[in-house]
Amino acid sequence: MISDIRVLNTEILSNNWYILRKVTYEYRKPDGSMHVQSREAYDRGNGAAILLYNKEKGTVILTRQFRLPTYINGNPDGMLIEVAAGLLDKDNPEECIRRETAEETGYQVKEVKKVFDAYMSPGSVTEVLYLFIAEYEPSMKTGQGGGVAHEEENIEVLELPFLKAVEMIRSGEIRDAKTIMLIQYLQLYGSI
Repeated sequence: MISDIRVLNTEILSNNWYILRKVTYEYRKPDGSMHVQSREAYDRGNGAAILLYNKEKGTVILTRQFRLPTYINGNPDGMLIEVAAGLLDKDNPEECIRRETAEETGYQVKEVKKVFDAYMSPGSVTEVLYLFIAEYEPSMKTGQGGGVAHEEENIEVLELPFLKAVEMIRSGEIRDAKTIMLIQYLQLYGSI
């Protein structure tokens, strides 16, 4: 059990898009000895993600878009299938996810249900991601979706059978962690 943590120094390494800090800290180990370490932490803010589902049709709404980090790390075309998501941008998680749902998918959802929140990469990224589900129906489609032009988003909206989405996890077509977590949540606890 780590206790008595004291930050000794914080250095900003980058403040381009988000903030990358090098933090040197001291902590007391369980045996009582003090230990000093330096680690880098990337602060991109917190985010929210949502899986839209339709019980009657047995479908889900997902998106497909280019993700540079995946391309750099071996994804041949850089395209990733994901749930709608975005950064909080000073909104609370529910306001954020309603905004992102409309921008990315074109759906105006009525009720959203927070299912949990999680640290997505706690060894290097400060982000907490708030995860939601919501039912959708065709009448909730009020726009094209596809993202916001000034953010240069180019998002394809996908409506897929839920069981196909589950199979796409198994086949490796869906490799995004938040998407896998929400699909598996719905598989375990939903009635779709």
